[in-house]
Order: sequence, then C-alpha cells, then structure tokens
Amino acid sequence: MRSAIPWILAAIFLFLALYFYRQKSEAESRLAIADDKLAEIDQQLEQEQATSDSLEKIMLPPDTMQMVPPSGASFVDEFGTMSQTDVRKLQSRGLRNPESDLMNDLNRKQRQLIPADGQLGGTMAIRDSRILNDRYAMAYYEDGHTGGYLLLKFHVANGTINWTVVDNSRL
Repeated sequence: MRSAIPWILAAIFLFLALYFYRQKSEAESRLAIADDKLAEIDQQLEQEQATSDSLEKIMLPPDTMQMVPPSGASFVDEFGTMSQTDVRKLQSRGLRNPESDLMNDLNRKQRQLIPADGQLGGTMAIRDSRILNDRYAMAYYEDGHTGGYLLLKFHVANGTINWTVVDNSRL
C-alpha cells in the first residue's frame, strides 16, 4: 500500500500537467485566431479610410469655400468668456485684468455669497464660475453632498467689486 501512494500521486500530477498543457495550447490558439481577426478588421478600416479620403478629394473642388457660422452660433463654445468690449469697460472702471480679478474676488467672498450651509461636515465652496459679461457671473457651489448654482450681479467702481446674489438654484 505504501508503494502505491507515490505512484498514485505521480499519476495525478502527470494528469494535471497534461490537462493544464492542453488548456494553455487551446488558449494560445484562440488568442492567435483573435489576433488574426483584429488584423483583418484593421486592414478593412484602413482601406475604408483610404477610400473615403480619395472620395473627398474627388468630390470637393479646391476652390470650395468654407462655411462660416453666424456670430451667435459660437456662443455655446464661448459661454463664460467676456467680449473685448466688456473687458475694456471693466478696465476703465479700475480692473487691470478683469476676468482674473473678478474670479479671485469671487473666491475671496464666496462664504458671504453662498446662501447654504455645508451638510455632514462639508464646507460649501464655489467649484466653478464663469464671468458672463460686464455685469453678471454664474457659479456652481457644493460641499460634496449638496450643491447649487448662483446667478450673481457685480458692480465695479474704482477697482472695488461688489457682489449681489440675483438667483440661487439648489440641486
């Protein structure tokens, strides 16, 4: 009986070695098939892209004019950026760099402007703000649990900025 136990263990280990070798071989063959499929797909995409590029060259004459969107269409991309006219107005009222001066002043005075207290140990703070024009700004505030939006009106006189909360929308 004692001499049979090592032979049984050897047989079990041999069986396990053959089993895992077969599993490894199957996984490698599946991986090779998947790599071949990916290479075919990449080749097809390259051919389609080359075909579409050549069609664009054929279809568009070189003197084709580019379409220019109307001035109001780009507002979404420029939301929160002041026009040069607004910048000049604020500079004439005493701000050297209006947008950064306003943002810095807003961050300094945020505790007085945010109309909500933090919850569960959080501290309300302005996380994002946009200067809309020479009179209004918008800010998002939160404490990690709740938040909201502020619509702010500001007045600049001799470089001094005064803020007023026009509207508050809690989330």
